[in-house]
Amino acid sequence: MKSEEGLGFMVFSEAELIHATNNYDNSRILGKGGNGTVYKGIIKNNIPVAVKRCGLVDERQKKEFGKEMLILSQLNHKNIVKLVGCCLEVEVPILVYEFVMNGTLFELIHGNNKALQISFSTLLRIAHEAAEGLRFLHLDASPPVIHGDVKTSNILLDENYMAKVSDFGASTLAPSDKEQFVTKVQGTWGYLDPEYIQTFQLTNKSDVYSFGVILLEILTGQLPMKLEGPDKQICLSTIFLSAMKDNNLDAMLMSHVKGQESMELLRGLANLAKKCLDTCGDNRPSMKDVADELNGLRKHSMHPWVLLDVDTEAESLLEGGSTGGYEIELSGYPMGENENKPINPRSSYYEK
Repeated sequence: MKSEEGLGFMVFSEAELIHATNNYDNSRILGKGGNGTVYKGIIKNNIPVAVKRCGLVDERQKKEFGKEMLILSQLNHKNIVKLVGCCLEVEVPILVYEFVMNGTLFELIHGNNKALQISFSTLLRIAHEAAEGLRFLHLDASPPVIHGDVKTSNILLDENYMAKVSDFGASTLAPSDKEQFVTKVQGTWGYLDPEYIQTFQLTNKSDVYSFGVILLEILTGQLPMKLEGPDKQICLSTIFLSAMKDNNLDAMLMSHVKGQESMELLRGLANLAKKCLDTCGDNRPSMKDVADELNGLRKHSMHPWVLLDVDTEAESLLEGGSTGGYEIELSGYPMGENENKPINPRSSYYEK
């Protein structure tokens, strides 16, 4: 294992990673997906890592792994998963990430550990941290990065349940004209920007739309795609926007949330989600605006007696401690390529 001059990560030999993962033993699997399998590994000095290994070798996989390595090697932010290193001795690079121990936001909202209790203010904090990570990608990364597959299963949670945005296989470096044309729509149904589906034009506002769906999951506890009858699925965003139009937000909210948080706060979060889900990308807020509004909402959650106006400066709201909490109704696991195999809610899930 060595540090390559000019690179911000380590270069591992193939033998080192075979040893670290006990020859890629099945018991070490953290997650599976279309782009490969992620294993828990132990490297020098007993440091845990997550090793992402491509299963199928083809030109698309080579390109996506290479792109992910290029993007992550240039990013350094507390709310973005860190690339520790890679192995270049194989046909498709093997990527080595920091190990993030507490699973994903998807598992926290939709998993089946009913004994787990989490305050709504904690979920709000996780959303704010994820927004800060995306804001960094859009504004401060050089060049800027469009994530392209923002979803709750790509928000990892560390030992303190701090958010770390992960999985950059669908990401792209934003060109100078801020637009990216693609020949095939990538992403996850339920989170996909309808404007992107129609135009094949990927922009940072595509990430904003997907983040709006994450806010809906936090508010409602429901999955992004819902079954409506035996053969019909409908997007949560469609149901939510219809409820907002009919002034029926209350029917969408989890029973645990109502009564624990003020309706003023919940309406503020719902209105932010609605802005993110605007069918016209130009009308959506930037990720900076989203992060700022979430910061204001968090401060209102800490001090519910403070009048809430998420469009005003966040500094007008006071600092303070959390109030209230609820038990999440957990109803399922994110599935990898083997859709019948549940993911351990205490493991990290790096690939969907």
